[in-house]
Amino acid sequence: MYAIVEIAGQQFKVVKDQKVFVHRLQTEEGKQVAFDNVLLIGDGDNVTVGAPAIDGAQVGAKVLKHLKGDKVIVFKKKRRKGYRVKNGHRQFLTEIIIESIAASGAKKAAKVENEGAKKAAPAKTEKKAEVAAPKAEAKPTAKKATAKADDLKKVEGIGPKIAETLAEAGITTFAELAKMDAAKISEIISGVRGNHVTDTWPAQAQLAADGKWDELKKWQDELNGGVAE
Repeated sequence: MYAIVEIAGQQFKVVKDQKVFVHRLQTEEGKQVAFDNVLLIGDGDNVTVGAPAIDGAQVGAKVLKHLKGDKVIVFKKKRRKGYRVKNGHRQFLTEIIIESIAASGAKKAAKVENEGAKKAAPAKTEKKAEVAAPKAEAKPTAKKATAKADDLKKVEGIGPKIAETLAEAGITTFAELAKMDAAKISEIISGVRGNHVTDTWPAQAQLAADGKWDELKKWQDELNGGVAE
């Protein structure tokens, strides 16, 4: 049996006992983790396709360790402007091992577990349990890892290391960057090597957030490392 499952924004074809490297998960090493965004399950000649996910399907795994990937060199150059930027990047990864693939029953098991909790709880807390249960299903751990973020490297002057530093500070979208003060941005990325001028970053991010890509591209052609020439 194999499955195609979405983990931390990426799709993987997995089988039992397979080791997979995924984007960094928040789960501690040695802990169990489950992914319910299963897109396809194959068992011999039987193939089940989700729309987009298969209801009740689940892939169980165990976190083996957290690590960094191989270094990737990112080099940017602009002709006739003397602009050259070289940065190194190592992606934060998590190694997991697939322990189980369930074609159905994942949500049913959760429902039975909730019903058992209702029976064990006092009569006064029964309504609270009914309200809390849907919230727990609506925000599983796997979906937090797949939250959509913008590519901040499209802002002139932001490289992979700076984008990673901003993400660690909770700034992952153009709209969030546009609301930041240039001085505050400089404070956040102070630990990144290099002399970074952040004056135009919020304005660039605002154009990107508004979808004004032509206007942003025209302005960036006049910039050098995020600085107006």
